[in-house]
Amino acid sequence: MDDARYHLLKKHWGYTSFRPLQEDIIDSVLQGHDTLALLPTGGGKSLCYQLPALLREGLCLVVSPLIALMKDQVQQLNDRHLRAACLTAGMSSDTVTAVLNNALSDSLKFLYVSPERLRQRRFIEHFRHMNVGMIAVDEAHCVSQWGYDFRPPYLLIADIRAYHPSVPLIALTATATPAVADDICQRLLMKDCHRFQSSFIRSNLAYMVIHDSDKNRRLLRIVTRATGTGIVYTRSRRGAQSTAHFLEGSGLSATFYHAGLPAAERDRRQADWMSGKYRVMVATNAFGMGIDKSDVRFVVHMDLPESIEAYFQEAGRAGRDGQKAYAVILTDESDPTRLKRDFDTSYPTLCYIRNVYRALCNFYHIPVGSGADTQFNFDIEALCRTYDFTPREFYSACQFLEREGLISIPEREDSSSILHIPIARDELYRFQVDHQRLGDLLQVLLRMYPGLLEVDVPVDERKISARCYIESAEVVRMLMELNAMHIVRYRPCPKGPQIYFLSERIDEKLIQPSDEHYGQLKASAQKRIEAMTAYVMGDEVCRSRQLVAYFGEETTTDCGHCDVCLRKRQNKETPDKVIEALLEKNAMTPTNLMETLDENYGDIRDTLRDMLDKGKLVLTPEGLLRLAR
Repeated sequence: MDDARYHLLKKHWGYTSFRPLQEDIIDSVLQGHDTLALLPTGGGKSLCYQLPALLREGLCLVVSPLIALMKDQVQQLNDRHLRAACLTAGMSSDTVTAVLNNALSDSLKFLYVSPERLRQRRFIEHFRHMNVGMIAVDEAHCVSQWGYDFRPPYLLIADIRAYHPSVPLIALTATATPAVADDICQRLLMKDCHRFQSSFIRSNLAYMVIHDSDKNRRLLRIVTRATGTGIVYTRSRRGAQSTAHFLEGSGLSATFYHAGLPAAERDRRQADWMSGKYRVMVATNAFGMGIDKSDVRFVVHMDLPESIEAYFQEAGRAGRDGQKAYAVILTDESDPTRLKRDFDTSYPTLCYIRNVYRALCNFYHIPVGSGADTQFNFDIEALCRTYDFTPREFYSACQFLEREGLISIPEREDSSSILHIPIARDELYRFQVDHQRLGDLLQVLLRMYPGLLEVDVPVDERKISARCYIESAEVVRMLMELNAMHIVRYRPCPKGPQIYFLSERIDEKLIQPSDEHYGQLKASAQKRIEAMTAYVMGDEVCRSRQLVAYFGEETTTDCGHCDVCLRKRQNKETPDKVIEALLEKNAMTPTNLMETLDENYGDIRDTLRDMLDKGKLVLTPEGLLRLAR
């Protein structure tokens, strides 16, 4: 078995060794145990179910809440020559049928579905007859009402386990408090659950909370002095855009990202930032899921996140290469009030939620009993103008309706162009012979996207153009030509945000969460806000210790480089002693050293010059400061 694991690891992922805990988690699944894996962002969670699935007979059903992640995982598996597919909102009925039939016939090894799919009768009828080898639940904190992203459809996972009671289940998440972890095991009916949890300590990450009424000025100071690339998070789309323009106007390379941008534009900006064309990405929390960029040196939050869990996940996108990085929250006296106001609008009354649902259905002319699996352009401004809603509260109501499985809103979607080749292979071959230029394109498409002859497949015109060495616009024109000739069915990516109705319209009076349930969600959110506020106001305990304690991990060791630890040193030691203590652990560039200390020690250039003159410090040929020995 050991040889098989390492053979597959090398063959499909190109690695020769496992990351911490991965091997233990994989062994647990292979032995048939229900398993809970708590691994940090970037800790390699997907491998923990993908590799054992290859060693177990049957299909691996993966439940995931994020369509963008599902599509990304499926593409990665297909690139590794592993058969995978997903079922997402907006797929045609024929495509859904084809995917389900492939799962029934053992033509798939991985099937990704949203939790909302589990409530559909057609899926259940197929699932009960599938040869299922294991079930994986990604972002498993969504199953707990104490988690920061509770989604009621996740509770249906326990119901579908009854169809395959002997199949092991693995639940995975990056952020879960002890109460959430217990709730996950209980609600997923995990028997004799084997738990694995890596440490939440990120020793290379310096957490900073900086109080400043002029956040833009302080941000400019941070970005100017920092090295490498970075992410700046804001709570609003307008904030992301204005902050990016401010940085650009100050001579820095920056762009912005939010869910209101067309999908193709989001993809382009993300790719440009990943490639280094832009140094700073300013974004809402719509950005970052699935991003694995190793050289992110700083993550700055311009506004208070709504929870410690969200902050820890977003901050954790810095320093994945193990090198020194910074996670900074900029705050002022108005932030706690603003967070409380956002909380109030995030939990509208049940009457308001029902009104929003009725307005949505009326706006798109959907009668009661109709509308399941329909898709429309989502114009939030027109909706709010027509029915006199305020955008923030309206959007919160839409999120509630999404959690109830009635709709899917743009932040959950990653719209793509859709392509399918409906003709037989022999007919396709004859067409390729008679139409060389179009035939060459078809050949590239078949190599890039296995399954085009069977189902609708999401495609990326930019990637196709790069493979064919022609402009994206020409790729679109050629696909439209093929579509007109009935050789392909091509549906270009929607120009704007979309809304999907996941089930037929119901009478809004049937939207009836219990007062206890809704009250628990609200109380849990209130506690998370209080914990976030306490964190930014707490200046006595090491930031790292505060964070890991929230997740149930205790440590008596201070990190030594957060703002609290540096302030304590300032009170006890002179700047030269603090510099010596920092360089005792690792050599640092002068810029990084000043960046670490400047917020608490003022200008330390004179101290550095004095220490270099006296021979206490040495500047290496690589430009690093180290202690003289």
